Amino acid sequence: MGVRTFRRAAVAAVAATALGLSAAACSSDSGSGASSQAELAVKTSPDAATLAKLPAKVEGAEIVVGDPAAPHTVTVYEDPRCPFCKHFEEGGATAVAKLAAEGKVKIRYTIASFLDANFGGDSSKRAVNAMRASVERGKFAEFHAAVFASQPPKETDDAFTADNLLKIADKVPGLRGAAFDKAVRENTYKDFVKAAEGAFEDSGVNGSPVVLIDGKKPAGDGRAIFDADAFKKVLAQAGIS
Repeated sequence: MGVRTFRRAAVAAVAATALGLSAAACSSDSGSGASSQAELAVKTSPDAATLAKLPAKVEGAEIVVGDPAAPHTVTVYEDPRCPFCKHFEEGGATAVAKLAAEGKVKIRYTIASFLDANFGGDSSKRAVNAMRASVERGKFAEFHAAVFASQPPKETDDAFTADNLLKIADKVPGLRGAAFDKAVRENTYKDFVKAAEGAFEDSGVNGSPVVLIDGKKPAGDGRAIFDADAFKKVLAQAGIS
């Protein structure tokens, strides 16, 4: 997997090492140029059946997935436009979802929107707003995964429009409805979007994805998060299996 070139590579590398950020990541200090809109190839997660069973609730600027009483916590920092976050969602996140379904772990998501400032447009903010709206329908885990699965090929594509997000929602049974559609089109949860970005910035995280296991960075160089089997082993080493 390629490694992103950061504008301030040395600064980003230090922050990444401290917080568990892989060398392959989206930096909050990378990117430039105007965005262009693009059509989405709408997809769903192959783990949709598992994800559909997972409860989610809002806690401040986070969205918590799984049993709140689960003994372990995986903390995830993401941006919907970040391609490496998509790689995580298609890789290590699938191992985490299975453990969450078994009640062994809960997942705390801080979903940022810093890439909008990097590349222009409002794709990340619109996607985070829609994800927040999906919590009210009890469909967050499934919709969240579908958004990443449907991510446009380029970060510069400002493709998470309201219409496209609703097309993704069509693939999640029971998600569409008057209240959800209104929230997506009118950015009902813009305050949550702002709070989530603020929490991301206050955390000291300098890019995404960042994944922590019980508050600590995973063993190794962080690349295991992009492979389900490799991350399953890392989780087992941390006592989660």
